[in-house]
Amino acid sequence: MTDIKSEVRRAVETLRNGGVILYPTDTVWGIGCDATDSDAVAKIYAIKKSTDKKSMLVIVDSIDRAAVYTDHVPHVAWDLMEVTDKPLTLILPGAHGISQELIPEEGTIGVRVPDHEFCRQMCRLLGRPVVSTSANISGMPTPTCFDEIDPALKEAVDMVVDPAFETGATGKASSIIAIDRSGAFKIIRP
Repeated sequence: MTDIKSEVRRAVETLRNGGVILYPTDTVWGIGCDATDSDAVAKIYAIKKSTDKKSMLVIVDSIDRAAVYTDHVPHVAWDLMEVTDKPLTLILPGAHGISQELIPEEGTIGVRVPDHEFCRQMCRLLGRPVVSTSANISGMPTPTCFDEIDPALKEAVDMVVDPAFETGATGKASSIIAIDRSGAFKIIRP
């Protein structure tokens, strides 16, 4: 098995050079890039054959890091992240500091702190959020493991992270909760 630190460095080098990676998370495999790089984000849309900004979220290494990319993190967001026992994406208001290609009309961004060591180390070393969208062509079923990913997708990215780091994945997409500026929240996907 590849050493995690060297694989993280290889992924971060690819991201810093505007590349797109295929990587495991604690849920399903993701396609990602540096969330501040609009050209790299455009590559992901092309690979997925999609333009739906709402299908893209970002992962960060901590909820504190999420606060850097939104102008307001309601207090309830901190509480939800603290008590959750399964993967959770929060849709937060006032997105900024990331590619405009990721921000839908309502100005929100989906943010997740994965419970996955590779992802956390990658985000920490990069120092910026990483795009995370399921490793499938838009409209096709989401693969639950590496072996189910379309070979054409594996060829379309600049780097495929060693599948040995797939461990612990749920094989299901995260729950999604949208939180507005007042702290009111709505469950989008349980």
